[in-house]
Amino acid sequence: MTMTQPWTASILTLYPEMFPGPLGYSLTGRALEDGLWRLETTQLRDFATDRHRSVDDTPAGGGAGMVLRADILGSALDAVARPDRPTVFLTPSGSPFDQAMARRFADGPGLTLVCGRFEGFDARIFEARAVERVSLGDFVMTGGEIAAQALIDACVRLIPRVLGNAESPVEESFSSGLLEYPQYTRPTEWEGLRIPDVLLSGHHGRIADWRSSQAQRLTKERRPDLWRAFEAQAAKQHPAGEAELSDAQTTAGKGGKDKDDTT
Repeated sequence: MTMTQPWTASILTLYPEMFPGPLGYSLTGRALEDGLWRLETTQLRDFATDRHRSVDDTPAGGGAGMVLRADILGSALDAVARPDRPTVFLTPSGSPFDQAMARRFADGPGLTLVCGRFEGFDARIFEARAVERVSLGDFVMTGGEIAAQALIDACVRLIPRVLGNAESPVEESFSSGLLEYPQYTRPTEWEGLRIPDVLLSGHHGRIADWRSSQAQRLTKERRPDLWRAFEAQAAKQHPAGEAELSDAQTTAGKGGKDKDDTT
């Protein structure tokens, strides 16, 4: 009988000692201890060919900084990467990381992640190997290790049994293409601010409607790019229901309030 291997994150990095880092705590750390996922780190310098263990060189054509060499990266990937796992380079030139990508990665057997340093990678590695380029956002970091940890966290929490409540990844932000609705807990009133009465009503249908309208309102106000994508997807799936979507948009535009919303 073949044993199923846990979801595995294999990291190529100049700083393996940075792992597991935050991934060793809370739910991800417990899941790591329980064998629900596995972490492997490989020192990129192990594939250097000189006595100084050099992995970088000056940019061709001149310029500031250093560039990670394609030959070193290629040797490392040939030793570590597996054809059944995506190989991901963390770089500002990559596709934006989002919840759908996290779900795609989490549904597979794992990832090989390459953490950049210096001025980035020799571009020939992207042509010579089957890799994906992924970016966490439009900003620059000193290295890819923290980005790798964030990406792994987003994936691991989607692995079955990692989260205690199976409904959590279904209802949270981005799962439906919208931001999550506002959350509240005790006390009922704090500094003159009350939990919306509808959430205390016990009427599950009205609570669901309120949460839906709030999610739409927040998305429209704070992430118009997500709202446009949500509208387009809804119109594509339900072309006859455009009027219903328009009603929802009107509600969202009014703040999603009803007579039970006292905020």
